[in-house]
Amino acid sequence: MFSDDTSPISSDLQHLFIVLPPIFLAQLALAEWVWRKQRKLSHKHVGRPIAALFFVCFIASHMIFMWADAFFYNPITVQKANFPLSYPMTAKSFMEKHGLLDRDEYLQKLRDNEGAADLVSYPLTEIEFNRRSENLNVLVVSINNLRADMLNPQNMPVAYGFALNNQNFVNHYSSSNDDFGAFGLMYGLPSSYASSIKAQGSEPLMMSILANQGYRFELFSGDNFEDDLYSETIFRKFPMADLTASDSETLDKSISDNAAIEQWNDAIINGSNKPWFSFIELTTVDNFSDYQPEADALTAEERFVSAYSAAAAAADAEFGKILQTLVDQNLMNNTVVILTSNHGTEFNETKTRSWGSNTNYSQYQLRVPMVIHWPGKLAADYTHMTSHLDVAATIMEDLSGVSTSAKNYSSGRNLFDERKRKWIIAGDTRELALITSKETTVVDKFGNYSLYDENYDRIRDKNPKLPILMQGFTELQRFYSKSQ
Repeated sequence: MFSDDTSPISSDLQHLFIVLPPIFLAQLALAEWVWRKQRKLSHKHVGRPIAALFFVCFIASHMIFMWADAFFYNPITVQKANFPLSYPMTAKSFMEKHGLLDRDEYLQKLRDNEGAADLVSYPLTEIEFNRRSENLNVLVVSINNLRADMLNPQNMPVAYGFALNNQNFVNHYSSSNDDFGAFGLMYGLPSSYASSIKAQGSEPLMMSILANQGYRFELFSGDNFEDDLYSETIFRKFPMADLTASDSETLDKSISDNAAIEQWNDAIINGSNKPWFSFIELTTVDNFSDYQPEADALTAEERFVSAYSAAAAAADAEFGKILQTLVDQNLMNNTVVILTSNHGTEFNETKTRSWGSNTNYSQYQLRVPMVIHWPGKLAADYTHMTSHLDVAATIMEDLSGVSTSAKNYSSGRNLFDERKRKWIIAGDTRELALITSKETTVVDKFGNYSLYDENYDRIRDKNPKLPILMQGFTELQRFYSKSQ
């Protein structure tokens, strides 16, 4: 815990050791006083007044939060994030009904305060640069719901060949087992920060830096960015393509991966000479039930796996179209291409009746492809543990010329940093998963923990390592504004 003098844990513990002795002495003095006065105190019936005082404080705290929530007083409302068991009361509808809150005035304040809440310090310090940007184009292709082992010559020959000839991170984990893996990919922060980031309207730092460096943005999705995560948080301030938009030639364009690829292809060919950042979300594997096999002799499990494999093959062909556009336009030598997914999927390998995603933090639901084509870098297989949280730091350091330490704007580090790491973090607003090479520790918001081995079998006779738990909890609080 004290190996790094600059770590937040080391700093916080040093402060703790300063106040511990006075607190301990005060407790000793109070205990001694109570011990000496216990007979006199027992006849004064102080229990009820003290209980009444605590009850009044309890009611007052809820009343104060109700007022702060209705009138946007952030120094109070922001404290909710610091107390995992706190569920303060809100009563805007009750206050409006009894004339204590004007709805129109509240809605106006909501619009005025949109994006003004200072919940998260992101980044922690001012971003500095040590060189100019390389101005390489950036293309992120997310084949949603794609597990890592689908990159094989049978299921996905195009993507497999792409991995052989580029930088392949074979031990890569998403930052979540659900759609919020895209949040970690773009922001470099754990999913627990998503609600606060949404409230204050912060765009991904990686994208804002690229925008300042003159990049144009081409953002496409096979389901037209159906998930609100994109429109309300990640790409809120950036132009997302609308596949349903009509023009003079084509009406009611279909929403599909192929339609998204075609529009992206037109945007790249007909766009300006500025460097560009593109994000293409392919949703074919999300809809793998459309690829059910016709054979009736298969079991339900075999039909599930067969449909999923067929959908992965279809997505591979779509990815091939994207690569072909880059080749035809002579863009491979000046474009960083990132192939990945938002999360994986499980075929009940853990024997817990888990099918699909968002049910546990096993490698089947977290491990996803991460293949990068970076002009000038040699093809290689990287076996060290990497995370979605590392991608933003890598782009900012190696492409945009950022010299500020990644600790100041991300929970990840450079993908090409092969130093051994003690853990990587995943999870959502409900749970935290800390993954090491041998164990996975899952902690819920009530503090209950479960420990699993590398095969995700429950370990019941062992406790998680305290330093790892402390570091993980610190990471979930590190970016919250302490000035609040």
